Amino acid sequence: MTTTIKAIATKEAGVKLSPITIERRELNADDVQFDILYCGICHSDLHQIKNDFGGSHFPMVPGHEIVGRVTAVGSDVTQFKVGDLAGVGCIVDSCGHCPSCDKDLEMFCENGTTLSFNTPDKKLGGMTFGGFSEAYVCKESYTLKMPASLDLAASAPLLCAGITVYSPLKHWQAGPGKTVGIVGVGGLGHMAIKIASAMEAKVVVFTTSENKVEDAIRLGADDAVLSTDEEQMKKYQGKVDLIIDTVSANHDVNAYLNQLAVDGSVVLVGLPNKPIEIGAFNVVHGRRSFAGSNIGGIAETQEMLNFCAEHNITADIEMVDADEVNTAFERLENNDVKYRFVVDMATL
Repeated sequence: MTTTIKAIATKEAGVKLSPITIERRELNADDVQFDILYCGICHSDLHQIKNDFGGSHFPMVPGHEIVGRVTAVGSDVTQFKVGDLAGVGCIVDSCGHCPSCDKDLEMFCENGTTLSFNTPDKKLGGMTFGGFSEAYVCKESYTLKMPASLDLAASAPLLCAGITVYSPLKHWQAGPGKTVGIVGVGGLGHMAIKIASAMEAKVVVFTTSENKVEDAIRLGADDAVLSTDEEQMKKYQGKVDLIIDTVSANHDVNAYLNQLAVDGSVVLVGLPNKPIEIGAFNVVHGRRSFAGSNIGGIAETQEMLNFCAEHNITADIEMVDADEVNTAFERLENNDVKYRFVVDMATL
């Protein structure tokens, strides 16, 4: 038994999204069902609908920053009731027993993480469909409690952009006495500024856009550097403990490695679609590291949501109707958003 609902999908790579109907599974004993109220648009949605990384399956319903209100719960569910606010991010299932899952690192599940869209659906067969749709059904253990104190629409991007930057900031111990650099002021970068600032680190933004220098300060940065200006780049050379690189376009990371203090790290969270080259001396000198990070586990995502509620952190968003998603994707590709699109799914 399944339920037929409305959704927005692309039917092949590079083709505009259009309305379709999809099936959601019948409620299992451990499932939560919710009406989707808002869904964020992430840069990785853009990569997936264009098949930039290969492996995209069509028709595809994107969207993995999904928030809404619970309409039904399975008989074994204890943490949610009808009427509660709920969210689903990137992860909707994993094996639960491999070394990564045992450490609450479901995103690195050795037997294959089930993502909220475009991965094999273990329940229904076919591929999972994402949040550009009317409703979602998810296991309780992968469903997140959305803080009631935060604006729900502006909270949707926390489920990917928020956790993507919170996880490395926590792992590399951003905090008082540390200087944290943020490369790029976009969907990820603007969240990294807010969260690193709330962690009480000194926050320095590196941007190629002169018009974003002032905005970086508004968002909570202590300083902003125009990375195309060699003189400005000298200011923090050898002084930054941790750099979160949020840029998904192809770029030279060596300029940022040279900003690091001894034992500093550049952590890539953006997803450029071409290989990155690193000069050997840029990491050998100063025992510097170039690393990466990819979202976070379910427990850490809930921790991040609670942290953001405590510090009143949400994304800067621009709301769009369901029939405006193609324009939104075009604008996202052209870097024309401050700083995250969120789709009002009530307009579907």
